[in-house]
Amino acid sequence: MRLQAPFIARALLTTLLAGTAFAALAQDKVVLATNWRAQPGHGGFYQALADGTYKKFGLDVEIQQGGPQVNNRPMLPAGKVDFLMTGNLLMAFDNIKQKVPTVVVAAYFQKDPQAIIAHPGQGFEKFADLAKAKTVLLAKDGQISYWQWMKKAYGMRDEQVRPYNYSLSQFLADKQSVQQAYATSEPFAVEKQAGFKPVVLSLADAGWSTYGMVIETRQDLVKNKPDLVRRFVEATNIGHYNYLYGDRKAADAMIQKINPDISEDYIEKSIPVLRAHMDVGDAPTKGIGAISDARMKDFYDKTVEAGLYKPTDFNYKDAYTTQFVNKGTGLDIRKALVK
Repeated sequence: MRLQAPFIARALLTTLLAGTAFAALAQDKVVLATNWRAQPGHGGFYQALADGTYKKFGLDVEIQQGGPQVNNRPMLPAGKVDFLMTGNLLMAFDNIKQKVPTVVVAAYFQKDPQAIIAHPGQGFEKFADLAKAKTVLLAKDGQISYWQWMKKAYGMRDEQVRPYNYSLSQFLADKQSVQQAYATSEPFAVEKQAGFKPVVLSLADAGWSTYGMVIETRQDLVKNKPDLVRRFVEATNIGHYNYLYGDRKAADAMIQKINPDISEDYIEKSIPVLRAHMDVGDAPTKGIGAISDARMKDFYDKTVEAGLYKPTDFNYKDAYTTQFVNKGTGLDIRKALVK
């Protein structure tokens, strides 16, 4: 049977449109694992999910929250998740030392939120004052990481350390004690429970130059699917700007549904702190998530000087890539939102 030209044209057009529609609907499945329960610090990821930014970038993103009983780290090299949020660069360095093929692709806290808090009026007004503290409450992770740097840089002593049990009771009971803290957590909790604002001494301001809330992926994903990694990072950058400066209601609702312990008051107090840790450093010129080669070297040198690593352990440059950041992605959105 001979088909007429108009019929053929219509059939080809229908096929073309169907293919276009299918392409528009196709989404790359991506799993992100966080290092703790949903909270405002993770807001940019939930924002990009809630407002459709990930979808616009062709991504079907699932966020798996972490928590006290959850260890998401092995999930990344095992291929169970595609991106992993980690607290700082030490975990990335450890992976390279142990020949685990992961790589940092973005750093969302330009200023690490790790801090030490103290009671006001007790003589702990600057970081160097901590050398005279009788009791420093630290968890094991802190003792084997930044505490080693604090000893080298500020003369702290191991006899000062007592185990931190993730309760404020020890700290509140002894005005001469100081303890580890996270800028968006313990300072708020002290104010709520005890009615005073503690002195917050930032490790970053004292020279601990790690990035915080870094995003790791597998080296094979960077090699074989760089466009997917690029889309995830760029969409996440946009999500963070919209969360920090735009309408975040949908993201907050998602966070609170997943983690009912998050209150509106906590969110409101967190936002200015998050801006002060994320939208600083290289972010105002290179875009949020920026990574600096000089900064990476500086932190690596500090870890070696503190005895955390030996110069022969690994090449720190293998722990990260700037391939997907420093491009100013989202700065136009920030400009439009911040008047």
